[in-house]
Amino acid sequence: GEICAFKIHGQEMPFEAIVLNKTSGEGQLRAKSPIDCELQKEYTFIIQAYDCGSGPGGTNWKKSHKAVVHIQVKDVNEFSPAFKESMYKASVTEGKIYDSILQVEATDEDCSPQYSQICNYEIVTTDVPFAIDRNGNIRNTEKLSYDKQHQYEIMVTAFDCGQKHATEDVLVRVNVKPVCKPGWQDWNKRIEYRPGSGSIPLFPSIQLETCDGPVSSIHTTIELQTNYIGKGCDRETYSEKSLQKLCGASSGAIDLLPSPSTTTNWTAGLLMDNNDMIFKFDGKQGAKIPDGIVPKNLTDQFTITLWMKHGPSPGLRAEKETILCNSDKTEMNRHHYALYVHNCRLVFLLRKDFDQADTFRPAEFHWKLDQICDKEWHYYVVNVEFPVVTLYMDGTTYEPYLVTNDWPIHPSHIAMQLTVGACWQGGEVTKPRFAQYFHGSLASLTIRPGKIESQKVISCLQACKEGLDINSLESLGQGIKYHFNPSQSVLVMEGDDVENINQALQKVSYINSRQFPTAGVRRLKVSSKVQCFGEDTCISIPDIDAYVMVFQANEPKITITGMDHFARPAAQFESERGVILLPDIRIVSTVTKMEHSVDLREHDRANKQVVVEEMLHNLDFCDVLVIGAELDPEQECLELDHGELQGKHLDATNSTAGYSIYGVDSMFSYEQVLRQLRYRNWGTSATSDRKFRVKCSELNGRYTSNEFNLEVNILHSSNSNFMDHVNHIIFQPKFLQSVQHPEGSVSAVHSSVVPSVATIVIIICVSILVLVVTLGVFRLRSARQHGSMGHEGTKENEMDWDDSALTITVNPMEKYEKPHQTEEESEEEDIDDEEEDTTSAESDDSEEGEEEEEEEEEEEEEVIVQKGDKQNATRQEQLEWD
Repeated sequence: GEICAFKIHGQEMPFEAIVLNKTSGEGQLRAKSPIDCELQKEYTFIIQAYDCGSGPGGTNWKKSHKAVVHIQVKDVNEFSPAFKESMYKASVTEGKIYDSILQVEATDEDCSPQYSQICNYEIVTTDVPFAIDRNGNIRNTEKLSYDKQHQYEIMVTAFDCGQKHATEDVLVRVNVKPVCKPGWQDWNKRIEYRPGSGSIPLFPSIQLETCDGPVSSIHTTIELQTNYIGKGCDRETYSEKSLQKLCGASSGAIDLLPSPSTTTNWTAGLLMDNNDMIFKFDGKQGAKIPDGIVPKNLTDQFTITLWMKHGPSPGLRAEKETILCNSDKTEMNRHHYALYVHNCRLVFLLRKDFDQADTFRPAEFHWKLDQICDKEWHYYVVNVEFPVVTLYMDGTTYEPYLVTNDWPIHPSHIAMQLTVGACWQGGEVTKPRFAQYFHGSLASLTIRPGKIESQKVISCLQACKEGLDINSLESLGQGIKYHFNPSQSVLVMEGDDVENINQALQKVSYINSRQFPTAGVRRLKVSSKVQCFGEDTCISIPDIDAYVMVFQANEPKITITGMDHFARPAAQFESERGVILLPDIRIVSTVTKMEHSVDLREHDRANKQVVVEEMLHNLDFCDVLVIGAELDPEQECLELDHGELQGKHLDATNSTAGYSIYGVDSMFSYEQVLRQLRYRNWGTSATSDRKFRVKCSELNGRYTSNEFNLEVNILHSSNSNFMDHVNHIIFQPKFLQSVQHPEGSVSAVHSSVVPSVATIVIIICVSILVLVVTLGVFRLRSARQHGSMGHEGTKENEMDWDDSALTITVNPMEKYEKPHQTEEESEEEDIDDEEEDTTSAESDDSEEGEEEEEEEEEEEEEVIVQKGDKQNATRQEQLEWD
């Protein structure tokens, strides 16, 4: 009559039933292990009750009917919502309000609808113009601006219906795109160019945005605007003569607008741009060409070349504006030949003198060209092969039209005046004056009797040293057409594919081949036209305005060095070959660069140190000028074998004021020629010494060298001249800091003539004083300059002395020179040589001179010769003893 057990029938149910009261049959159903709703929400099984008729598992106990048990598991909110993505991205276009920019979505692993559903989303980031709805859709609450903010980053969280929020917020990144505007993107307004960089790309990553337009072709023009620089672009600023020599033109061109100098002074009063030799005429100036510069009667063949920049003529009735005019100097106003501008026409007037044939001939040749009044630089060449006259402008040929035929001019004996910038009115006025003034700029105006040069030479003379370039033409791609103008300042490209045009434009570069380019800004303009299918132009592409910044080149310092003082016996000056003036002249050019010091021990110095680098470039003239009285042509001259100039781009002119070598050539070529320059004097009795000055230039005086001074003594046998010379050795002028390393020092004393007692006393007193001073200076410096005795005093290297009795004494203090110097010592000597060579050489020479004076007093017939290093032996071999 009792209930002993309850049994559950089912596979591994996590429940068990226990008997609480056998008599009443009350029992309890409980879980054997934890129950998880997320694993199983419901359980259904059968339960039966058993009496106590037998033990468990026995066959005799009785069981009840089957009862079905249904259990539902109640959920606990144990899980937090989690977003499906780690980050969300979206892009919007500025100026629009969107209903939904993007949707975020979160999930919850709880099993019940209450806890597993996401009831709400929320934006955590404050002060952003966005909102989110309960379904996770994000929208903007105001119009966005690309200029104000390119990108927004917002954090979003989610809540389930039990109000449990996500453990990790999610990042939503919204990019704001500008309203699509067609145009070029990814280019820099400023492009920097350093001299010597070669070719640099202008727009290395440029792209064209077409806003998905159906493009059929693209036409792009790149223009380098340099009309305000020099002669319209960066050109060589050498003189016209030098340029013509460089370009291989035949000689004989006469420069009518040279740089003002002592020999070419007629341009001194004109307005001038120094660097580029450009002359500006303001309608008030003209220049008379002196007689003898241009031949009176030009042949039937001659050439006029010039650079001209000219705008529209001022005033309602335009006057003639004279470039070049050959007219009567007095009495009459006849123009024999003239080149002038009138109403944007270039006119050449040529009236021949009467000869046997008194027939009508063409007298005026006209060319109407837009370029004459466009305020740009152009290169004009007027080639006369009478009666045919041809104009070359920027290398292109133009035929004239004839306005008038005229009788030849009757011959007369009136002198003619050649003028530039205006025409000379010699007669029919009360006072002769200029008329028909020119307004504009001229440069390199030359006239050459003889035929015109080849097209190649004309192209060279007007060559532009800067321009646009294309890197690797081969990789331009298919379907790209391109065209350069002659000066390579304008490049036109055409193609039908946007990507090909992008790649082609990325290869366009700027190049400047001048070693010392004109610094400043070069403006760039890129204009484009895009055609669409079936339409003329569908997209408007804004122009690009950029500029190339060309930096100033490191200025070269041109230094001339060499022996600055020597003496020779009069006989050598009087010989047929004379004396070589500059046997060891050296021309070096250096540039100074600033670099940061890396040596920490030099912290007390400036943080920048100067680095000097030697550089190679051309020179365009070197002048050897006579200081003091000019050369007397009846007894002295400077000479140079003209064979020395052959094979070089050099010419030379000689005058009583000196010798001038000019032309564009290397420093080495100039050295070679200068080392052959000789000085002859066949009247030496009237001259005891001569002083010369050497000066060189690059780019027509833009960079000039130091002034190198040379003194030459002519040795006579008279006593007074000798004493002057000895004193001159003791007190030598400081001309130049030499950077040479002389091999040795040789001194000799002329003692064949005994001077008066008073003179000797004065010399000994002065000698002792100077000796004491120089010995002190020498000993102070000897610690630093030990061993530099073998590197002193070029001044007496090649002195020749007349001595009847000669004794040579070796200075024993000199031969213990250290044969192996450390690197630091040799570097120190280099610095000392460069900075203090003049002073140390003078003090040492003075000391030697004084020692020699004392020796002279004690042993009248003795000469001291210092012995230097091994190289000194060679120098001694060169000494000539008479």
